[in-house]
Amino acid sequence: MTALRKNLYLHWLTWVTLGCLVTLVACDYAPQGDASSQPGEDAELTVYRHAMDGAPTSLDPAQASNIYANFIAVNLFDTLYRYKYLARPYQLEPNLAEGMPQVSADGLIYTIRIKPGVQFIDDPAFPQGKGRALRAADFVYSIKRHFDPAVRAQGAWLWQGRIVGLDEWKESGADYDRDVPGLQALDDRTVQIQLIAPFPQLPHTLAHGLSAIVPREAVEAYGPEFAVRPVGSGPFRLAEFDSTRAVLLRNERFRSEPFNLTAEGFDPARQAGLGLEKLEDRIPPLTDRIEVEFIAEDAARWNAFNAGELDFVKVPVSQFDQVLMARDPPALRPDFADRFNLAANLESGFVHTDFNMDDQRIGYHPDPDQDARNRALRCAIIKAFDWPKRNEIFYYGIGQVFPGIIPPAAPEFDPNQDRSAVTRDLDGAQGLLSSYGWYASNLPVLEYGFTSSVTERQMFEQFRSFMADIGYPAEKIRALTYATYGDYARAYLNREVMLITTGWTMDYPDAENTMQLFFGPNATPASNNANYDNEEFNRLYRASATMQPSPLRTAMYRNMNDIVIDDCATISGISRRLILLWRREHSLLPDRSFVGGYFFRFVDVRPAAGSRK
Repeated sequence: MTALRKNLYLHWLTWVTLGCLVTLVACDYAPQGDASSQPGEDAELTVYRHAMDGAPTSLDPAQASNIYANFIAVNLFDTLYRYKYLARPYQLEPNLAEGMPQVSADGLIYTIRIKPGVQFIDDPAFPQGKGRALRAADFVYSIKRHFDPAVRAQGAWLWQGRIVGLDEWKESGADYDRDVPGLQALDDRTVQIQLIAPFPQLPHTLAHGLSAIVPREAVEAYGPEFAVRPVGSGPFRLAEFDSTRAVLLRNERFRSEPFNLTAEGFDPARQAGLGLEKLEDRIPPLTDRIEVEFIAEDAARWNAFNAGELDFVKVPVSQFDQVLMARDPPALRPDFADRFNLAANLESGFVHTDFNMDDQRIGYHPDPDQDARNRALRCAIIKAFDWPKRNEIFYYGIGQVFPGIIPPAAPEFDPNQDRSAVTRDLDGAQGLLSSYGWYASNLPVLEYGFTSSVTERQMFEQFRSFMADIGYPAEKIRALTYATYGDYARAYLNREVMLITTGWTMDYPDAENTMQLFFGPNATPASNNANYDNEEFNRLYRASATMQPSPLRTAMYRNMNDIVIDDCATISGISRRLILLWRREHSLLPDRSFVGGYFFRFVDVRPAAGSRK
């Protein structure tokens, strides 16, 4: 999901959430029943304690556009599909669906059957407080919500312009009792989706938390409070939630599906020693209680892990030297290896700095000569950027630098691609400036945007030092600082920032998800923050967007990647390597990528006597 740029928290929701959270904290309120439905006071409660470096403001799937909300949403609600727990590369599989979609020969009609016997949890929103059966109509309702302006949902971009009649439903008033021709419940267990044009990535969108299924009764009963009073059919139900933690309890009515190592993609060569074999034939969810601590500060999160208060942590970069004895491949120091398991995961996304092509000082210009000079300036800036130093200082040298916009996590990534776009070339940069008449006296002021933090300020200063090496005056590289990421995002979505540094987390393992970041019609306030608009790129995107994966489509993506590189539209990029640690006695394989929060249901831990209930 996306991504930092999809992580905007809506102000209207914030005040509602804060008010509800006060109630939750004060009353120790368990929205879906009390803890007495879990193991008794004298039973040994199994508890898994997970840390995240940010917090969701809403648990409503309509707002699950950031990693933190998505992690929780996919455990409280159901999606039709998910990713296999252990398979790498990632593979899609049925979750709530009985099987993969039946797809018409023209690729336009998807028919999906839902598993029988799936129940929403008990909740006062239902008659007599008893959760009813989940129906295909609930899926239809849940997708419609993203197109209801009153909901201010964050997932419409996944299906906008894709499903027959859905955009028109929005424009005609978003009446939930009115049918959408392309979004139908044929019966209680059959969903049918009719597309305007082929969209091979559709099943992947149905594995995202944004597509999770909610009951209309609960949404209407609780209104904005549904953000903190979720009612779903997932493997867990909510017991507590505030700005510092979420507590999930096992949903005892979750469907019985024995764990199968082979079906989940187990690879003994890579995954032996994690205790996963003992999960065979057991019924998820395997842990009674999941405690998710939201700890934004690296030091506090690390200290809590070292104090034994957490079972899992994403290691702060500042601690890599303490933890690792080798970088390539990452290996733990003996004292850590005795106690913890390690996963060194390359993120499913990348960090890059876009030029705002709508800014005539650096981007497109109506005068062809000035337009060419601006391109030369952008290319010179890219040539002056020192990726090895950026990687070493801010990512411990273990990030993966790559050229363009197809990150290594994408199956279409080309490991043999020409790397000149990420190779520092000061002579080439200075030559471009001189050839196109750029001198210290006439260079434009570069306005570099970022949120107010020590690390972001250090990155800005490093960028300024890189530019000084080609003669760019320091006073002509200015910081545009913003108090929060929301403020920053609003500014660049309004095209007010010249150089925009953001991260993008892929929503599904297909390079289409990063190609769309530079598709002209997706210009801000949509996902194309660079406001890039290249006719040939747009043509190739339109042609490839309806194609199934194939060598031809991969070649088209790589061609599009080269076009962006040649236009010098972005300084890109690096995929960060995440160092994840968890206690050796626990059986799990954590994931911050496409599996995400789905792995919670498979976590198996030793009983923790005296745990909080």
